Amino acid sequence: MNLLRVLHVQIMIPAGAEDEARAFYCGLLGLREVEKPEILKRRGGFWLEHGDFQIHVGVEATFDRTKQRREHVAFLVPDLEAARAELVAATVALTDGDQLPDFKRFEFRDPFGNRLELLQAR
Repeated sequence: MNLLRVLHVQIMIPAGAEDEARAFYCGLLGLREVEKPEILKRRGGFWLEHGDFQIHVGVEATFDRTKQRREHVAFLVPDLEAARAELVAATVALTDGDQLPDFKRFEFRDPFGNRLELLQAR
């Protein structure tokens, strides 16, 4: 098997929470919303893009915000402390996890409980 690259990941939000998710992902994190194919629009949610990578924000009728899972999206950033300051200013709770030899990192949750990680190369 010859996998070329990761094209997208999908995260889930509760039905009707698209505006809140857009405010977080587009407004705070600066991701760009892209047109979702017409055939999929009836499902709700929306798609985001950063470079050639996409995050598909899907709607789940039985979504449970209290379920804290480990799957996550990790973003490489050039200045981890500047990103930390931005998130703290937006009152996002941060968790410093175990530190890796080659990266400094921390994690946080979006308003729906999806885990996100920011990393900076050492």
